[in-house]
Amino acid sequence: MIQLTGKGSLIAGVLAAIGASVCCVGPLVLLTLGIGGTWVGSLTAMEPYRPYFIGLTLLFLGLAFHKLYLVPQACTSGTPCADPRTIQRQRFTFWIVTVLLLGLLAVPWLAPLFY
Repeated sequence: MIQLTGKGSLIAGVLAAIGASVCCVGPLVLLTLGIGGTWVGSLTAMEPYRPYFIGLTLLFLGLAFHKLYLVPQACTSGTPCADPRTIQRQRFTFWIVTVLLLGLLAVPWLAPLFY
């Protein structure tokens, strides 16, 4: 069984969120850059898989939250994880990534406002 650390869960969540929003963010970015054409419409091929990627994103964010807040860390003194600033930085990074990922997942609902 693969055991994900808090950092591994965040990375997996980022990848899953990118997969969930590639169908909608890709064409929006291309149109913003002035690149267009009929082929841009074919970039929605990943749309049927979007719910699975959203589920994976939320699962990995939940695993990272569990690791950072609910599981007590066993650290020996003198190691970097024994420093309370380390866990504070990890939690801060978690919340920044979470806000960005939820924004990325919301793009399909917000994109019509920009077209």
